[in-house]
Amino acid sequence: MPKILIVEDEKAIRNVLKNILLDEDQTFEISEAENGQEAIKILGEKDFDLMLCDIKMPGVDGLEVLEFSQEKNSDMAVVMISGHGDIDTAVDCMRKGAYDYIAKPPDLNRLLATVRRALDKTNLVKENKTLKRKISKNFQMIGESKALLEIQEIIEKVAPTEARVLINGPNGTGKELVAHWLHQKSNRNKQPLIEVNCAAIPAELIESELFGHKKGAFTSAVKDRKGKFELAHNGTLFLDEIGDMSLSAQAKVLRALQEGKIAPVGGDKEVKVNVRILAATNKNLQLEIKEGNFREDLYHRLSVIVIKVPALNDRKEDIPLLTAYFAKKIAQEHGTSEKSFSSEALKSLQDIDWTGNIRELRNVVERLLILGQQEISAEDIKTFVSK
Repeated sequence: MPKILIVEDEKAIRNVLKNILLDEDQTFEISEAENGQEAIKILGEKDFDLMLCDIKMPGVDGLEVLEFSQEKNSDMAVVMISGHGDIDTAVDCMRKGAYDYIAKPPDLNRLLATVRRALDKTNLVKENKTLKRKISKNFQMIGESKALLEIQEIIEKVAPTEARVLINGPNGTGKELVAHWLHQKSNRNKQPLIEVNCAAIPAELIESELFGHKKGAFTSAVKDRKGKFELAHNGTLFLDEIGDMSLSAQAKVLRALQEGKIAPVGGDKEVKVNVRILAATNKNLQLEIKEGNFREDLYHRLSVIVIKVPALNDRKEDIPLLTAYFAKKIAQEHGTSEKSFSSEALKSLQDIDWTGNIRELRNVVERLLILGQQEISAEDIKTFVSK
């Protein structure tokens, strides 16, 4: 139910606005304020989806109400109501955050169209924030081990900078999670994080994936296509498993980092790109350099900051917290009731050699939730976890 606040010192205009809105949609929940001071009091007590606010009012004027509303609830759309001589002020209000303005006396169609668009904008902002919260929940860093706390401390320092980061660690340890946190805490977090799994893309297609291609560049290139570098413009590009990238693609990535330009496969026109690079690998890149599989100059470009993600065997004190987190998350996904783990069961999990790291632990927890008792016991671990 959309909540709308009408701020207008002329009672007749307040009534007109209220009646127009209710005739359009009876579900609107409408509140009224007869001056700016009252509006600020109401805004301090309650959140709204939309505010219609007169500009010229005695005492506290519409501009002051707008400024307060932006500090209190920047998600709320604000439409200013302007008299004939207030147009310049109305435009100034829009520069300061107002969504739009309507002139007095209000035109029915113009008012309703503006209200609909403003409410759509508010809903979109709320949906985006909800989606971001869901994304953040999917990439939580669970644990209190010294190793994890050190990584979190590095992220806090590095994320706001433009420094390139190389994330190193075994498969299944959460390198992708570190990349997401670096992006979310960066100044680029309102722009996209584009991911490329270099190990999953055939060598002959990786350059097209990264830099795009022009129509006819190769047999299956039936139309122009933007690459990941261009899609990540002004955002972050995460090159996962970069140790599996071909030497030819490495050379082009190095050039893109040096010059801030890319050229699509089959094209001769360069495109400027501004991306922050995060890379990850489970390989020892210095050993790969010695064996001729990785460019040393690219390594030094990528490894301004190196974050080493430990194996689960090196942070076993986090297993009880990780188990509880996965148990709750998996129960929600399956639509089933949560199950608990006995202290003996948690001790048994800590005694396991986790060669598959956190990814393996999650799979084991899911198996135990399906097959185990209401309280998972050490006997369940012995029966259903083969090691």
